[in-house]
Amino acid sequence: MEQERFVSGYCRQLDASRMVEILLENGILKEADCAYGGCVYESSCPIAAEIRQAQQE
Repeated sequence: MEQERFVSGYCRQLDASRMVEILLENGILKEADCAYGGCVYESSCPIAAEIRQAQQE
């Protein structure tokens, strides 16, 4: 089942608040409207944390 979600938080790379659209298919991330997976700040990013949590639900 495909699911579209929006997550928001502070993006350190852009130095601004950001809303990110993600597309999950059976709990697996298919698309993210940001640099998730390749961002140097991913380990401390609140948006990345929400994306990881969405994948576990």
